Formats: sequence, structure tokens, C-alpha cells
Amino acid sequence: MSDATGTAPSFPSATIRPHEAAHFGAQAAEWWDPKGSSAMLHRLNPVRLGFVRSAIDRHWSGAREGRQPLAGKRALDVGCGAGLLCEPLARLGAAVTGVDAAPESIAVAREHAEGMGLAIDYRSGELGSLGLGKFDLVTSMEVLEHVADKAGFLGQLAGHLAPGGLMVLSTPNRTLASRVLLVGAAEAVGAVPRGTHDWHDFVTPEELEALLAEAGLSVTEMRGVAFSPMKGLHLSGDMSLDIIVAARTAR
Repeated sequence: MSDATGTAPSFPSATIRPHEAAHFGAQAAEWWDPKGSSAMLHRLNPVRLGFVRSAIDRHWSGAREGRQPLAGKRALDVGCGAGLLCEPLARLGAAVTGVDAAPESIAVAREHAEGMGLAIDYRSGELGSLGLGKFDLVTSMEVLEHVADKAGFLGQLAGHLAPGGLMVLSTPNRTLASRVLLVGAAEAVGAVPRGTHDWHDFVTPEELEALLAEAGLSVTEMRGVAFSPMKGLHLSGDMSLDIIVAARTAR
């Protein structure tokens, strides 16, 4: 494809790893099965949603207590899979766009949203090449550890954030605990499919904050997602397993 001058447009460097897209695309049919290969995400999703809703209420103080705090706002979820986060964001009132590297996941997402009566704009491909514009809310959950160029990917996310917007990200922390539990134990018992994670691709809270700063963003809140037999997965000050952050454009 070329522009009006006859020259091919230049896109940002690729962040998608084809083997990662293929890995998740192969599981697409089971995305909405709470006992299938995405079972861990189904357990994690309510925790993430709790953080997202709290971040929305703090960021847009007028939205507090409202049933649709994102009414009139655009939301972008990158690495959306089959829409586990996109659909709740749409119910919160947002005009939602979901992007994923795996076309198989996008096909499942479209079918499920249609069945739920939700109008969500789903796209497959490299984010920087889709020309989607700016969004009030940008989310990307458990995706950073799967991309080829973390700084480039966060730069693309920041480039889609509207002035005064909110970004929410989550990603595993690179600790001994995450290596034992999120990779070793989780794959051994089938909580996540084998080969889902490479521990060396996890980032520490300090690395994540530095990457966000490089992208022109400042962290406004950082929490952990922890696990205990009594509480299950829950928001915590313990970030040894998973990190979830809210950020905005640095002033």
C-alpha cells in the first residue's frame, strides 16, 4: 500500500511476536469458557475490573458512583483477546475498540459481543498501523510480557492516549515467586497452557515505571495482584506476582 505520493507509509517497529499470536490464537475458541485454557484470566478479570473502576472514579471524579462512568468517552483495550475486558468497559458506557494480534481471537470477540448486544469495534494487527486515533482510556492487561519491543509498545499506547486521559496496565513481576507460581506451578496444574510465559520477559515495578516515564507517562497508582488460599486473587500491596498500574501523561 502507498500514499498519494506513491511512497509506502512508514509504520512503527513491529511489537507483535508471531509465535505469541499463534499461541493465543490456537486457544481462541476457549476464551469465554471459565474452565478452559483462559480459566486464570476469568479469575483475574474481576480483580482487574475493580482496579480499573476505582482508577476511573479517581481520575474523573465526576464519574464516581455512576453506573456508566465512561459515557461519552472512547476506550481502547490492546491485547484484548476475545473481549473479557472490552465488554465490561462497553457496559460502563464507553465506545470501545479492542485490538489483538490474533485474528482468531478477534473473530471470537466479535461473535460474543454480537450475542451480548454490544457494539465493540474489534481490530486485528499491529497497533501502530491501524490509525485508530486518541482515546480517553487505554488499557492493556497481561500483554507487555508478550511483546517484542516493550518500549516501542508502551510508546504506541501512550501515542493513543488523549490529553487528560487514563492508562491502566497489568503485567507479571520478575521475581522468584512469579517464576515458581505463575510459570512453574500454573503450567504444571494446567491453570495456564504450557509455553504461555517466559519468565525472563517479566518486568519489575521499577523497570515498568522507567518504561512508562520514557513514554511520557507518570504512574498515579501501583498495586499488586496477590493470591492467598482464603482470598484467592485480590488487590494487595504485595507486588511479588503481578503489578497493576494507573498512569497519565506526565505534566
